[in-house]
Amino acid sequence: MSITVRVPAKVNVQLAVGAARPDGFHDLANVFLAVSLYDEVTATPAETLTITCEGPDADKVPLDRTNLAARAAELLAARHGISPDVHLHIAKDIPVAGGMAGGSADGAGALLACDALWGLNSSRESLLEICAELGSDVPFSLVGGAALGTGRGEKLTELPVGGAFHWVFAVADGGLSTPAVYGEFDRLTEGTDVPEPTASPALLDALRTGDTTALAAALTNDLQPAALSLRPSLAATLTAGTDAGALATLVSGSGPTTAFLVKDAEAAESVAAALIASGTCRTARVATSPAPGAVVLPSA
Repeated sequence: MSITVRVPAKVNVQLAVGAARPDGFHDLANVFLAVSLYDEVTATPAETLTITCEGPDADKVPLDRTNLAARAAELLAARHGISPDVHLHIAKDIPVAGGMAGGSADGAGALLACDALWGLNSSRESLLEICAELGSDVPFSLVGGAALGTGRGEKLTELPVGGAFHWVFAVADGGLSTPAVYGEFDRLTEGTDVPEPTASPALLDALRTGDTTALAAALTNDLQPAALSLRPSLAATLTAGTDAGALATLVSGSGPTTAFLVKDAEAAESVAAALIASGTCRTARVATSPAPGAVVLPSA
């Protein structure tokens, strides 16, 4: 018997970052939107906890206990007094270390897969508690759709979305470390008055009404200057997307994946082709949002 869970990537349509807290984290107003790029995590009974991975950049995914999928299995098993004896196979399609929460998605996917495999029937609240323990982005990977994350991003308020949005994501060579990007944010804002992060009413209204033009005008990412400081070449990718007709451009989360909001599916294909032709990115992927959160797939 095995259980497979499909779990989405995310884009932050607003990432407002407060000053560093005493614990090193930052308060956030983080508006998540799940997009239709997915990893699949399959849980199968095993004699001990093991992880395998396939897909683009699978060689960059850790296969030890530092992987959030492994940690998810361990935390869930510990709560129920059982041994985390499971083989977790990750089929990657979300860019690795790309600012789209691929690792967090795998953690949420493994959690749901193990819960189903072990017949635990945990409540949604219990699973979300474990997600928050795993990392700031993991709860949203479980929930999907759209949500406002506060605190360090783990306290979620689900948001209504009134229509579909079309995106292109340009995948860069290599990753960017999220802690390094936050460290650069702290360096760039040192000595300045960093405002308290709050969600943009205009952005929330654009999501609610499904207004692509209004959403394009409201996209913001306070980590973008830090990501561009560490990876200046991303500026050329953003310019190439604008030149190709994207309505708005954005570094996705901590990067280095860049996101381009476009008018419709036809525009998405056109912008993706132009980005690839520009030579400023490794590849470009088309996706729509909102997408559902982690879901157990029917058995084959």
